[in-house]
Amino acid sequence: MNADTQSNRLKTVPWRAVGIFVLVSFGLAWLIILPLWLNETDSSAFGELSGILPSVMMYSPLVAVVAVYWVRAPRGQRLRFLGIWPLRPAKRVVWFIVTAAIVPLILVVASLGVSVLFGWIKLDLTEFSGMQSQLDTPLDGEVVRAVVLMQLAMIPLAAVLNSVATFGEEIGWRGWLLPTLRPLGMWPALLLSGAIWGLWHAPVTLLGHNFNEPNVSGVVLMTVGSIGWGIVFGWLRLRSGSLWPAVVGHGALNAAGGLVLIVGDADTPLELALVNPLGVSGWFVLAVMIAVLVLTGQFNKEPQLAVKPAE
Repeated sequence: MNADTQSNRLKTVPWRAVGIFVLVSFGLAWLIILPLWLNETDSSAFGELSGILPSVMMYSPLVAVVAVYWVRAPRGQRLRFLGIWPLRPAKRVVWFIVTAAIVPLILVVASLGVSVLFGWIKLDLTEFSGMQSQLDTPLDGEVVRAVVLMQLAMIPLAAVLNSVATFGEEIGWRGWLLPTLRPLGMWPALLLSGAIWGLWHAPVTLLGHNFNEPNVSGVVLMTVGSIGWGIVFGWLRLRSGSLWPAVVGHGALNAAGGLVLIVGDADTPLELALVNPLGVSGWFVLAVMIAVLVLTGQFNKEPQLAVKPAE
């Protein structure tokens, strides 16, 4: 690629809109999570708010999309550019949604396998002490095993239910931001949008969410993990031409992500930086999957966008 081509690509991206989108989504995220920062982590208020505010935070990218795009784009262009509608070809979109509901669970299980292989986790698949440790009242062994099996079977359904919340994020990251950055080239757009997504998590990551690393290391872990998962969700978005597979895939990751806490041995401390599917074990698995997608030419079959982002 020559310098003129690269310069033209850079000029095609509406950087002012991207900047406003980032400022609004990040600013709202910090504002929403601020009450957690103002309370002690061992307080009852923190416990109550920590179950509510991160879910509210997930809608900050949606607000940012409204601010920079929805109110300015031509009415007939909005849903199509964001990948919300129409669902065409319907068969392709439906199959990608089904795939998105299942594949994250497979990747999470594979990351558990990597953790076991490297000795990062000890599993308890008989008594499920990890699951028991999260319950207020211990259950009989047979009962807890039935509960675990039911939870695993319900993950695809939970992926769909979680989509109510993940839509608030995905309409921003893969609905607006990724296609808006697409003139840079597929890989720069995937990497940059994934990095922005990861950094957006900082208000909760710095409180120890996901990795128990309330520091810069936690932010780095989250950013790298988000880039990896963002490539997968971005592929679902670009390959299908629809936002919905990415929404459901994100929902499936959220549903399956806590599996490590269920199957791990409660008496063995977990190094979440290693065993979390957004952590090192997940990086290995995602690298393999992305390599397979590249080698099979899946990134070469992207439908062309029918419309352009509003300036």
